[in-house]
Amino acid sequence: MEKKIVVVNAGPRKGWNTDTLLTEAAAGAEEAGATIERFDLFRLERYTGCISCFGCKRERNAGRCVCRDALTPVLDAIREADGLIIGSPNYLGELTASFRALYERLVFQNLTYNKERPCCNERPVPVLLIMTSNAPDIAYAGLVRNYKQTLSRFVGPTKTFVAGNTLQLKDYDKTDWPWTMFDADAKQRRHEKVFPKECQKAHELGFELAQ
Repeated sequence: MEKKIVVVNAGPRKGWNTDTLLTEAAAGAEEAGATIERFDLFRLERYTGCISCFGCKRERNAGRCVCRDALTPVLDAIREADGLIIGSPNYLGELTASFRALYERLVFQNLTYNKERPCCNERPVPVLLIMTSNAPDIAYAGLVRNYKQTLSRFVGPTKTFVAGNTLQLKDYDKTDWPWTMFDADAKQRRHEKVFPKECQKAHELGFELAQ
């Protein structure tokens, strides 16, 4: 039976690091025989994070966010999928606000506040979480670990992949305010030598998710 994988881009920059790694992961899933449904959160109409209406805490709505906006089709697609690949750049030590909006509603709809049954998700969906950052990979190990634990508990078994020290600009010398914090040449060398390997890793992880 053909599997359906949902791919969610929580980054704004088309053709850059997060977008590229997600595209590779999706290609890997397709290579394994899956069909892909993709959402780019920055290109959706207006939506919000969890509004604490507690509608999902009513038994008849268990596991289903009742807030209706542009994230509704995304949540519906994930609920019926065989896997989720989601990626976000790191902004100020966290994932993007767009990621957080989806994350809040994706997780909270399955949280019951019931000691005997804390999670009402009866159909776990495997997750691949990809994060990109201009800082080294190890800088946000704790952050990524926390996301992995929560997603694994309320959505499905989760794997993570971090690409750090990424290239942010094609030419660091053309900024109006010099970005002297970075070694532009080293960034470029890493992008040319290491990033292709990270793309291959994302491809492999996407393939594994879809098997």
